[in-house]
Amino acid sequence: MFTGIIESTAKVVNLQKDLSNIHITLQNTLASELKIDQSVSHNGVCLTVVTIKGDEYTVTAIQETLDKTNLSEWKVGDLINMERAMKMNARLDGHIVQGHVDQVATCVEVIEKEGSWEYTFEYDPSLQNVTIEKGSICINGVSLTVVNSNTNSFSVAIIPYTFEHTNFKNLKKGHVVNLEFDVIGKYVKRLMSL
Repeated sequence: MFTGIIESTAKVVNLQKDLSNIHITLQNTLASELKIDQSVSHNGVCLTVVTIKGDEYTVTAIQETLDKTNLSEWKVGDLINMERAMKMNARLDGHIVQGHVDQVATCVEVIEKEGSWEYTFEYDPSLQNVTIEKGSICINGVSLTVVNSNTNSFSVAIIPYTFEHTNFKNLKKGHVVNLEFDVIGKYVKRLMSL
C-alpha cells in the first residue's frame, strides 16, 4: 500500500531480459535502506526488490506487468518515481494507492501556466475506468487531483515542487504514463453494477 507521495527518483542503470521477464536495476540513495523482498512503487507499479548492491537495487517485472504498464518503454538513464510502502502509523498525505496499474494513458497536452503546469491525458475508455473532477488519480505513482474530467481524458495541475521532485519535469506530449484509478471509486462502480 502506498500514498502517491514520491520519496525520490531512481535512475535506470540496467535492463536485463530473462525469458519473458525484465530485471530492472536502478540507482538511488535509498537503496541501502531497502530490504530484499520489499515492495517498492516505481512509476506507480509495485515491484519486489530482488537484489541490493551499494546504491543500486534490482526489481523484476513479469509479462503481466509489462503488458499493463509503460515498463517496456523504460530505457537506461530514465528517471523513475519511487516510493516505499506506507507505514501504518504515518499520515496518509496523498490517497490510498495499491501499486496496481489499471491502464496506461498518453500525454496529449502540456500547458505551462504562471507558476504551474497543466497536463492532459487520454486513455482507452473501453476498460470503463472513470475519473471525477476533484477526485484522486495516480499518474506514474504520483497522487494527484483531477482538474477536468471527460469520458476518455482528464487533466491535472502540477505545482513546482511536484514538477521538480518527480519525473513530471521530463514528461512531454506523446509520452505514455501508468494510471491507477481511485480504489474507492472502483469499488463504488463495481457495487453499482451488481
